[in-house]
Amino acid sequence: MLKPLRQGLPPLDPAAVSDAASCALPARYEAVREARRFTRKTLEQWDVGDRFDDICLVVSELVTNALRHAVPAEQVCTEERRPPVRLHLMRWSERLVCAVRDPSHESPVPRDSEDFSAESGRGLFLVDSFADSWGWHPLAGALDGKVVWALFRLHPAG
Repeated sequence: MLKPLRQGLPPLDPAAVSDAASCALPARYEAVREARRFTRKTLEQWDVGDRFDDICLVVSELVTNALRHAVPAEQVCTEERRPPVRLHLMRWSERLVCAVRDPSHESPVPRDSEDFSAESGRGLFLVDSFADSWGWHPLAGALDGKVVWALFRLHPAG
């Protein structure tokens, strides 16, 4: 999972990951609630300090964007088919990465942030505002689609 994230991220040693968790998400909007619940439960077990709310917000936005823009409307999750979206959380001592994998090859495009009163279209603006950095990378090999990631710097306790 880390290999596609290397582009645009500071060097992260995969062997130094202190915690990692992931979950598959079905192609329905209720999955955003499931992703938030999974993230909150996971982060409660990890010491992420004052970044808890920022991380939860960004996960919601990344999953919403994946479901809204990257999963074809006709794609329905069935028992035989793998869920199309997967959330990964990876924590190092001073960094945390949230990564959402989806089946699309389309680049995520931030919309103009001038119309902040619009009811939609602010997802990547919020990701950019709350995460320390973010980006995306196409997947290759057995994995199809792309991964969109957000990096958070964690402040050491004390």
